[in-house]
Amino acid sequence: MAVAEQQLKERQEQELAGLDALETVVEPTPSFASRAWAMLWPKLMAIVIVVGGWQLVVMSGWKPEFILPSPFTVFDRLWQDMQTSEFWNAINVTMQRAVKGYALALIIGVALGLAVSRSRVLRAAVGSLITGLQTMPSVAWFPLAILLFKLSESAIMFVIVLGAAPSIANGLIHGVDHVPPIMLRAGRVLGAKGISAYRHVILPAALPSFTAGLKQGWAFSWRSLMAGELLVIIAKSKSLGFLLASNRELVDAPGLMATMIVILAIGIIVDALFFAQIERRLRHRWGLDET
Repeated sequence: MAVAEQQLKERQEQELAGLDALETVVEPTPSFASRAWAMLWPKLMAIVIVVGGWQLVVMSGWKPEFILPSPFTVFDRLWQDMQTSEFWNAINVTMQRAVKGYALALIIGVALGLAVSRSRVLRAAVGSLITGLQTMPSVAWFPLAILLFKLSESAIMFVIVLGAAPSIANGLIHGVDHVPPIMLRAGRVLGAKGISAYRHVILPAALPSFTAGLKQGWAFSWRSLMAGELLVIIAKSKSLGFLLASNRELVDAPGLMATMIVILAIGIIVDALFFAQIERRLRHRWGLDET
C-alpha cells in the first residue's frame, strides 16, 4: 500500500512539473538587427549630446570661430580630408606603428608577467618597479628616447613599449594572484602540475584580469604613440600626429579638430571590435551574461 502511494505521489509531481514547464515563458532570441541597434543607439545619443553641447558653446561666442569652429565646419573639413590620399596614408602610418608597438609590448609584458608571477625573488625585486613604470607619464620617456635613438621610429617604439608593457604585465600578475585556491587544489587532484597547471588552470582563470590589462595596455600605447608622433616628427612618414602638428602651426582649427576626431574614433573602434568582443565572450564563458 505504501509503495502504491509513493508511486502515485511521484506521478502527480511529474504531472505538476510538466504543467509548470508549459506555463514558463521562453523569451525569443533577439535578432541581429535588434542587438545591433541596442548597442548602437546609446553611442548615437552620446554623439548627439556632445555635438549639441559643442554647438551651444560655439553659439555663445566664447571663442572666435576661427579658433573654435562649429561641428558642421569640422565635419565638412573631415569629409574633404577623407577624399585625399594624404589622409589615408597618415592613418596607415599611424596604425602600422600602433600594431607593431603594441605587439612588441604584448610579448614583453606577457613574458615579464609570467616570470614575476612564478618567481618570488623576481616579485620582490621588480614587482613594485613594474607598477612604478605603469604610473610614469609616457611623455617623460621621450627626452631619453630621443637621446638614445634620435628622431627615429625606434624612439617612438621605445616609448610605446614602456607605456604599454607594464600594464599588460600587471594585468597578468594580478590575474594569477587572484586565482581561487580551490581551483588550484582541484587542478592538482586532476594531475595539473607545473606548466600543465599554468596552461589548463591558472591562465584560464586569470583571463578576466589579463584582458583588463590588455585593454589598459592598448590605451597607454595609443596615448604614447600620439605623444610620440607630435614630438618625433619624421618627414618621410606623415602620420596623424604629423597632421596635428601641421594644422596647429598653420592655425587650421577645423583640420586640427577633424584629425582629433579621427584619433578618438580609431580608439573607440578598436575597443568595440576587439576588446569589447573578448570581454563579451569571457562574460559568456563565466556565466556573467546579462539576463
